[in-house]
Amino acid sequence: MVDRSAKVPEERVSILKTTLENGLTVLLKEVHTAPVTSFWIWYRVGSGREHVGITGISHWVEHMLFKGTPRWPKGTADKAISREGGIWNGATWYDFTTYYATLPAEKIELELDIEADRMTGALFEVQEVEAERTVIISERQGAENDPLFLLGEEVMAAAFRVHPYGHETLGHMCDLQQMTRDDLYRFYKTYYVPNNALAVAVGDFEAGQMLDLIRRHFGSIPSGPLPGTATPEEPPQRGERRVTVEGEGNTAYLSVVFHTPPPVSEDFHPLVVLDAVLSGASGMTIFGGGGTNKTSRLYRALVDTELAADVSGSLIPTVDPFVYSITATVRAGRTPAEVEERLWAELERVTREPILEEELQKAIQQARAQFAYSSESVTGQAFWLGWSEIFADYTWFEAYLDHLRAVTPEDVLRVAQAYLRRANATVGWYVPVEE
Repeated sequence: MVDRSAKVPEERVSILKTTLENGLTVLLKEVHTAPVTSFWIWYRVGSGREHVGITGISHWVEHMLFKGTPRWPKGTADKAISREGGIWNGATWYDFTTYYATLPAEKIELELDIEADRMTGALFEVQEVEAERTVIISERQGAENDPLFLLGEEVMAAAFRVHPYGHETLGHMCDLQQMTRDDLYRFYKTYYVPNNALAVAVGDFEAGQMLDLIRRHFGSIPSGPLPGTATPEEPPQRGERRVTVEGEGNTAYLSVVFHTPPPVSEDFHPLVVLDAVLSGASGMTIFGGGGTNKTSRLYRALVDTELAADVSGSLIPTVDPFVYSITATVRAGRTPAEVEERLWAELERVTREPILEEELQKAIQQARAQFAYSSESVTGQAFWLGWSEIFADYTWFEAYLDHLRAVTPEDVLRVAQAYLRRANATVGWYVPVEE
């Protein structure tokens, strides 16, 4: 069946959306511009559903799915994908864990076979779990060498007192040291079931035939009982919060985050434009990206005045309310206090008066361009369709540009006043100290 619930321009390609009897949601989009297809399998579980004791488990389980099954022993699936000229990877974030491959269109069934097999057949051998514990801990230790990771972890922990978004996806070191093979395998068997999954394919195929292939590979996998999906609701912030992190290095950093609504809110698209006005349009994905921001307000206020070496903003869609973050690298000879003072002056300015129509249109064009860059390939389109279905539904992706075009200067002023408040802010300083 074709879901036509979204009112979109006729030139857009129809999306086929359906659900198999075992609960697996399927999204298909035909794109015949090149003989390539991208297939993704998404699981609705990530670090945003973890609790203290098992933080980092989603990421660790993701790693274990690359360690083999009886049908696809360790290393064989990767070699098979590479042999056909494909790319193969996975990712874990707050709201999902996903695995994907992009291959020549006539070879895409290989990826369906691999993903259906490891949905149920991942081995989690004890020796592989222990070997990967070393890898995961090393990854965490490597991140701790980055001042921005250390600062970000402290800022997010202060911003989220209740919701699991306050934990890093990598997890806490104590949990990584204590979790067992049984913890990981139990988590895998609980959440890696078709009724908690989403299959997305974009590329050079006929939708009916692709749906038949998905049914053939995934249709016989039984659904499973899922635990309750309710997550703790973060209480309103009732005043500015501040953290200071001291560490190695010779560079100071400033981070300020503001609680913001989820992407289904009418305020989200005006916030996207506000971000573009303040710091230049960001890539708005977990993979980073973004264009030049040298004409943005914060670049002119902080970098051109030689207070900061760079400044950036980040607004990422999530299932539950998240944050808008601003990060600046303090220039040598300056202090975080000086940068913060000027930052607040700019934020207060954008909350006092509407932006000009010319500034609005430039910001919208930048945001539209970044979105287009991130979704021009079949891999990018499959990513956005799947991710949108996780935090809203695929029509969010389809209607994104229309919603951007509808933003007005008054909308931008409204959201700036609503969210860029000191009482809604968590401020973090990274201060280098001598050994």
